[in-house]
Amino acid sequence: MESNRQKKVAGVLQQDLAAVLQNALRSSGNSGMIVSVSKVKVPTDLSIAKVYISVFPNDQAQKMLEEIETVKHRIRHEISQLTRHQLRRMPELQFYIDDSLEYIDGINRSLKGGDNPIEDPTLLEKRKKK
Repeated sequence: MESNRQKKVAGVLQQDLAAVLQNALRSSGNSGMIVSVSKVKVPTDLSIAKVYISVFPNDQAQKMLEEIETVKHRIRHEISQLTRHQLRRMPELQFYIDDSLEYIDGINRSLKGGDNPIEDPTLLEKRKKK
């Protein structure tokens, strides 16, 4: 269970990261893409921040993650400047793709009658491999 401090730090980082990523996206000229920070998880020692991002369109997600990884240190510096009065030490940032929306969409398609993993064993095997 997260402490109040962890929740506060995660909330501050989520807001600031969203603003920094949106500004970077606008300045790079990627107008047809949306990037949002869906969740930030911080351990009790506040040493690492796991940042989960959602990218629309979804086929651009891996490319966007690679671009973010190349400028991760610059993003961390900008965030540390924004939070310098709130945090003593800026946690290391680890970025991950949040694929929960894609997972939910797959469940919805299955429920609407598309693929039924219970009736089709090949689909069940595919999901087990993931």
